[in-house]
Amino acid sequence: MIVGAFGTEWSVKFNQREICALKGSTVFMNGTYTHPEGLTVNETFWCLEVPWVDLTDLSKDPDYSGRVEYFTDEQKHFSLKLSDVMKKDEHQFCFRIITDVDKEKWLGKSGVQLRVAELHVETPEEVTEGETADLTCKTTCSLTDPTFIWYKNGRPLTTKTIKNNQLHLQTVSSEDAGSYSCAVRGYQHLHSTAQNLRVRYPPNNVSVSISPSGEIVEGSSLTLTCSSDANPPVKIYTWFKEGGTSPVGSGQNYSIISITADHTGLYYCEAQNEHGALKGTMMNADRNAKDDTYTALQPTARSSDDVYHTLAAVQSSSPDALYTALDPQSSSPEYDTLAALRETASIVRW
Repeated sequence: MIVGAFGTEWSVKFNQREICALKGSTVFMNGTYTHPEGLTVNETFWCLEVPWVDLTDLSKDPDYSGRVEYFTDEQKHFSLKLSDVMKKDEHQFCFRIITDVDKEKWLGKSGVQLRVAELHVETPEEVTEGETADLTCKTTCSLTDPTFIWYKNGRPLTTKTIKNNQLHLQTVSSEDAGSYSCAVRGYQHLHSTAQNLRVRYPPNNVSVSISPSGEIVEGSSLTLTCSSDANPPVKIYTWFKEGGTSPVGSGQNYSIISITADHTGLYYCEAQNEHGALKGTMMNADRNAKDDTYTALQPTARSSDDVYHTLAAVQSSSPDALYTALDPQSSSPEYDTLAALRETASIVRW
């Protein structure tokens, strides 16, 4: 309070003396004032209360020009609208009143302290599948009644438990791994910096591929490759042949040089890391086979070359095509065999 020459006190009251605003948001600072009777207010403006610096109108400051708007009314309410709040805006903001009497002016001290909040996400460094995990959206100052929104890989999360500023993952799975960020409702465009949640899990999606693809003939070579998703990556690959109890090889790739009849069979791999192991899909290695149809039907065991060639011609057709490709009026062991296989054609992969 400063007593004026006319015996009446000046009075300036701010609605809030300290404000926490989100970086990038728009903030309002409000208050009311009175002045001694008989004075006419010629000018009001907002300024920064910085030691040893003149009280300069913010609207004329290059750092604030275009970002500030002033509002006053006849009831002597005043407000400052500051847009696109920046970290460097953390200052004490004061209000300046100049009247028609040179010595009667408000000095503008002890105004509003602005704090600028930046959002950042805290996550566990790593979490193991099956454990629980809490992610926290932190602010550098206390916002007023914020509602936090969480995002994973840029998409809002709607099915997870959110309590205050925490995201709770009850039972972590490999699918929870990803990039997490947070925002405050009303300012969804102002995301925090994203943080990655790393999840440790045993191998899954284990599969086997074969190279080269196509016809496998006796004397040729091939390589089976095992692939798996795991964190940490798979350390041990072990190869097995169906029906055997001992491994036939190790390493991500298993090569067979100069294929013989003894190599015919189904092969699979087991992928293992420190959190577990999983067996993959089986891959057929038949020395005469072009695909699984040939393997299932054992074409080399047929007595008629005509039957063999007919099967080759319809291998890409439906199972019924196998039944109808031969002349149904002809009676032969080959026809009887195909008729019997018709009922079980669903197990043949086409």
